[in-house]
Amino acid sequence: MTALIGAALAASVTMARADISVRAAPPGAARCAPTSAQDNRAGAVATNSVRARAGLAAVRPSAVLARVAAAHACDMARRGTMAHRGSRTTGPAQRVKQMGYAPRITAENIAAGPFGLGQVLGAWTGSPGHLDNILIPQVRDYGIGRAVGSDGRTVFWAAVYAAPKGR
Repeated sequence: MTALIGAALAASVTMARADISVRAAPPGAARCAPTSAQDNRAGAVATNSVRARAGLAAVRPSAVLARVAAAHACDMARRGTMAHRGSRTTGPAQRVKQMGYAPRITAENIAAGPFGLGQVLGAWTGSPGHLDNILIPQVRDYGIGRAVGSDGRTVFWAAVYAAPKGR
């Protein structure tokens, strides 16, 4: 399982590799739920801690981006595949636009494995490509989502980082 997690994290490094996908669980029924405001705030606080050490502005937890992230995590869990490309979308920019957010910039971190919120945030911070997304200077808004795959063990995560046009 550890090798799968490592491969899954490595595969999700940046949007430049948006065509990469990793089978992480069998496809099938997934447990999907909206992101709680508390989890979204906790993710933003952890993200802001890293950004502050780099001298960057804080991100705001965004309910819209949390819905986008949760929907993508659910889509990945249903497919059993960790990928930036969705079953009906090409990447996070398309997904945020569909939810009415007009982005100037978007980025996404994804993961799959037996991660809790703190673990996945720590894994992303420790991964150079994921950290690059966290440290994009222009990013102002943040949302996170998760879903559990059909095996009942594999947690699929998505975090979306964005800045609206005009800012």
